[in-house]
Amino acid sequence: MPKPKKRGSNHQRGAGGQPRNVQPFSDEDASIETMSHCSGFSDPASFTEDGPEVDEEATQEDLEYKLKGFIDLTLDKSAKTRQAALESLKSAFSSKILYEFIMERRMTLTDSIERCIKKGKSDEQCAAAGLACLLCVQMGSGIESEEIFKTLGPVLKKIVCDGTASIQARQACATCLGICCFIVTDDITELYSTMECLENIFTKAYQRDRDTNGVSSTHNTVLHVSALLAWTLLLTICPMNEVKKKIEMHLHKLPSLLSCDDLNMRIAAGETLALLFELARETDADFFYEDMDILTEKLRALATDGNKHRAKVDKRKQRSVFRDVLRAVEERDFPTEMVKFGPERMYIDCWVKKQTYETFKEILGSGMQYHLQSNDFLRNVFELGPPVMLDAATLKTMKISRFERHLYNSAAFKARTKARSKCRDKRADVGEFF
Repeated sequence: MPKPKKRGSNHQRGAGGQPRNVQPFSDEDASIETMSHCSGFSDPASFTEDGPEVDEEATQEDLEYKLKGFIDLTLDKSAKTRQAALESLKSAFSSKILYEFIMERRMTLTDSIERCIKKGKSDEQCAAAGLACLLCVQMGSGIESEEIFKTLGPVLKKIVCDGTASIQARQACATCLGICCFIVTDDITELYSTMECLENIFTKAYQRDRDTNGVSSTHNTVLHVSALLAWTLLLTICPMNEVKKKIEMHLHKLPSLLSCDDLNMRIAAGETLALLFELARETDADFFYEDMDILTEKLRALATDGNKHRAKVDKRKQRSVFRDVLRAVEERDFPTEMVKFGPERMYIDCWVKKQTYETFKEILGSGMQYHLQSNDFLRNVFELGPPVMLDAATLKTMKISRFERHLYNSAAFKARTKARSKCRDKRADVGEFF
């Protein structure tokens, strides 16, 4: 009886039993492999789902094996394959703490990121800049991160200031530049140099109303917003004498951005103003702003904006933000927020903390809670102390089973449907909301 052919053999044979060449790794293979390998990276909960006990050491080895493959693919000839590999590494770095794995390969990763930013197209540059942020978040503040920033900093600045580069790439590099500088730099000269680079970008938005030749067009606004937010993040770690200089320089100019057509720019300008007022009052309890009446009038108009030409979603978001900004400027008040992660709680009670939290939440996504629990650098930034160590028994008691989650979601769904049904009843007196 003939033996069955082995499936999955490394040497496939063609007609006549002669070996034939195996097709090289294609773009399609890269996308499929990326999807299959990283489907669970985007959500930290996927690593702790209910199910049978697994060998953690074997799982870690399997993960590292896949990540090594993705690192190799960042050097591939195909731009699509390189981008897919970068995105896969981003998903893994945002979802797991991989300090030791990255430490052994930080130079290789840095070289790959540098090459992709220098030679890649827009999407690849954006992915590489995002990976650079996560690489520094993983490494934290230390000599290794400083070496990474020394290599990537000049490249990022060059792209940010390059008018021929795509707006999306410049935007991603501006964000990356601010975050990496925030994490690693102890050199005050480098901090000021980075802030000056970002200032040169967003201050162009001040002249927009006067511009008649279309240079400050709408598509540049996303770059101005990213540069402003990155600059604001760095301002929170500046010495007080430098903070005073920046407040004097920008506090009278920022209100002009509140009239911008772009919602994100209006919000970024409003939140930056609130943060500047907070810092100014910390340095001087008797701080006085000459144009306070004009400013509060603008903020109040934005907090109660009812213009029909704007989308309702945008109006709701704007009004919510500017109510808080108005309270901060006029009443020196901040609405405290609570963030839950695992058994811990963190209270965001000032604009500086809010700005920092929102920045890292933007790059970590669904992995933010996991990093707040386990990342020493982030815990140090938010003054959370060392990570809370919980034994397996405690974790098991805290864990909610799938069945319990199902019951909770079902009850919540029924209650929500019931409430909406009442609101949608034709007999109900429902007014029009703007």
